[in-house]
Amino acid sequence: MAATTDLDAQVEQRVVQLCGEFKQGITYQIIQNDMPTLELAQIVNVINKLLATGRLDMLKKDDDILVFKLRDPGSLHRVKGAEPEEQVVYKIIEECGTQGIWAREIRSRSNLHLNTVEKVLRKLESKKLIKSFNPVSAPKKKTYLLYNLEPDRSLTGGAWYSDQHFDSEFVDILNQQCWRFLEQRTVRARQVTGGPVAVRTASFVASKEVLKHISELGITKVQLSIDDIETILETLVFDGKVERSVAAEGAEGVKLYRAVSSFLPTPALMCTPCGVCPLIKECDDVGNVTPVKCRYMKEWLDVEW
Repeated sequence: MAATTDLDAQVEQRVVQLCGEFKQGITYQIIQNDMPTLELAQIVNVINKLLATGRLDMLKKDDDILVFKLRDPGSLHRVKGAEPEEQVVYKIIEECGTQGIWAREIRSRSNLHLNTVEKVLRKLESKKLIKSFNPVSAPKKKTYLLYNLEPDRSLTGGAWYSDQHFDSEFVDILNQQCWRFLEQRTVRARQVTGGPVAVRTASFVASKEVLKHISELGITKVQLSIDDIETILETLVFDGKVERSVAAEGAEGVKLYRAVSSFLPTPALMCTPCGVCPLIKECDDVGNVTPVKCRYMKEWLDVEW
């Protein structure tokens, strides 16, 4: 009997270790592959014990395969002693991560009445276990996620949105400052000796250097990232004001940019706006980001709407 208990303890420990190695969760097959000498019944007993003690969560994938994930001990502590409905709703929200979930989706997945779901959501919010926000793509639909998480940038619009509205003035200021910085670098590069190739090379600036310059200017309280600055720089590339290159550094390389002067207007087919638009995922036939309101689309088509 003692030998069996010791074996179960070893299996429990190994299952927990596997959950740590496979962040997306483990299946019965993964456990059996790791411990081929164990019978399925033994594995099931250990899994059931870990589920009963709250150390694991059980999820079901679209193909009806059961997946077991290590439960965050912090989240278990925060909802300990909560009512069953609160536990169910909290777990559903936790599974959605930074993508969040709507109340009606929670109702569908929990089989609880909508009034009950809304009541539970209010209680969890009052306990500061969850919080709500309105995604830019659906500003009238309140979305819920854990209190300590930040919504995914695809839902908030990132640095370009303020109070659910696209901040075009902020984008224009960043556009101008990035262009001015690159232009100043081009002017200084002309003093470099060594011929045209050396001058051209000296005029290129890495996106991280542009980010550092913008941060030092103090024109924004928003914490910008490399991706944010590269989004702005790509709009300058689209405008024909900037040229992009890539330097071999690391696996992906480093993006470099330099200001250029165009002697001839760029052919229309070479600057289709949608192909390089940083807001293509948010573009729709309604809302603040639409083809009708797009300045680049108007310039490309050369029409007045």
